[in-house]
Amino acid sequence: MLSAPRTLRRALRRLTRLRGCTSGLALTEFAFSLPVLLALGLLGLESANFAMAHLRVSSIAMMTADNAARVRESIDEADVIELLLGAKMSGNGIQFGRNGRIILSSIEVNPGGTGQWIRWQRCDGLRNSPSLYGAEGTGQNNASLQGVGPAANRIAAQPGTAVMMVEVVYDYQPIIPNSFLQGRQIRYESAFNVRQRNDQAMKNAGSLPAAQRRTCNLFQA
Repeated sequence: MLSAPRTLRRALRRLTRLRGCTSGLALTEFAFSLPVLLALGLLGLESANFAMAHLRVSSIAMMTADNAARVRESIDEADVIELLLGAKMSGNGIQFGRNGRIILSSIEVNPGGTGQWIRWQRCDGLRNSPSLYGAEGTGQNNASLQGVGPAANRIAAQPGTAVMMVEVVYDYQPIIPNSFLQGRQIRYESAFNVRQRNDQAMKNAGSLPAAQRRTCNLFQA
């Protein structure tokens, strides 16, 4: 049996060797830094996804307004259904149909020439979000609507033509549960003057019933 002093000396030598051992230092440092690295990585991933969602919603707004303005001669309910469906499908990657809303309004000079009016308005998407500028018919018989767009840069249609105004609203869907971006709303607007179309009234050559038209009281994914 070893004596106590000899055992103590041996234990002290082992402690001395252990104090100088650095074989597990890298692993220890990694364990301490892992939560920070993981948090930064997730933050970067969520931020990139949020930026991509902004880009997608902005694209939907511009594409819808541009395509609506390109319809020549006259515009029909079937044309609107087709262009809204295409715009909505371009947002499949961010689940736009379930979490977004497209509002397409035809802005024209009202019959009295005192202001602008929303001659017709069509919508798509399940999100319940009204237009910031009013419903169909707003401004028809008064001067309540003088233009659309930001207050510092109002857009108004000229006599004999129309402006296709699009508002797109989307509830951001984070990829990380309880994300700091949870509940954020993304909103974009876009407007184009119509080209080569003299008749601005909404047609319904196919006699589509109300349930199939994209009126703004309906909500479709």
